Amino acid sequence: MHKAGFVNILGNPNVGKSTLMNTLLGEKLSIITPKAQTTRHRILGIANGVDYQIVFSDTPGILSPNYKLQEHMMQFVKSALEDADLYIVLTEVADSPIDMSILQRIEKSGIPVMLLVNKVDLATEHEVDMLCKKWQDAYPGWHVIPVSALHGYYIDKVLNKILELLPESPPFYPKDELTDKPIRFFVAETVREKVLMHYHQEIPYSVEVAVDTFEEEGNLVRIRCVIHVARESQKGIIIGHKGSALKRVGTEARKSLEEFLGKKVFLELHVKVSKNWREDEVQLRRFGYKHH
Repeated sequence: MHKAGFVNILGNPNVGKSTLMNTLLGEKLSIITPKAQTTRHRILGIANGVDYQIVFSDTPGILSPNYKLQEHMMQFVKSALEDADLYIVLTEVADSPIDMSILQRIEKSGIPVMLLVNKVDLATEHEVDMLCKKWQDAYPGWHVIPVSALHGYYIDKVLNKILELLPESPPFYPKDELTDKPIRFFVAETVREKVLMHYHQEIPYSVEVAVDTFEEEGNLVRIRCVIHVARESQKGIIIGHKGSALKRVGTEARKSLEEFLGKKVFLELHVKVSKNWREDEVQLRRFGYKHH
């Protein structure tokens, strides 16, 4: 008997969806930073066992869009509502309310739901118990489990429950595949992660990274990336005094990429102004925000 299915993770920005998926997979596929809206795409992570294949889906946090990029991000959330065999709704102790219309759609779908209360290490046992009870009373059919994605608390329990709830099915992907995204996607995301870590205010939200060239020469990979910003003034901030800020991003990204690729990396970074790309459908498509 082989089980397989799509397990789609939904929740507000910054509740730990990417951390949860990475912990469940034991692989770092989704980038994680303390900033909200880190995840912009829907990223599949595939967990394979002899008699199962779990296709996890990390999605952007649920928000009310302020510009076209965010509208596209919400399209990825909508697509995750359409093809799940199992939903994981992730919340946390200090979470703001989740969009009711989305909770109602999930509830009406008749698809099994696991509601995970994350970051329990930051709360008292009493607070966690109260919150779990509140959710269980509101949605009696859901499986409510407290977890800490960061510290791996109760993650085995979550995996066992997923395997119990998944339908019988042959695998959807070859068993040696980890994700549906090409290697270039993760290269760009690694650079974007370093930008998110080092710049403040509007900058991280105005940046998109594209991989221009990716060439493997034996044990060396030569990569050229372009960091796109929305305005001229942002270009100077990204580069920094005598190029110091960009250099730091480059050094950190190179180290992470060498670890990720298991090869020596030569990384070249360039900054380019792509005027208001977040509102421009043509540019958004070029950056991979298209829906099938």
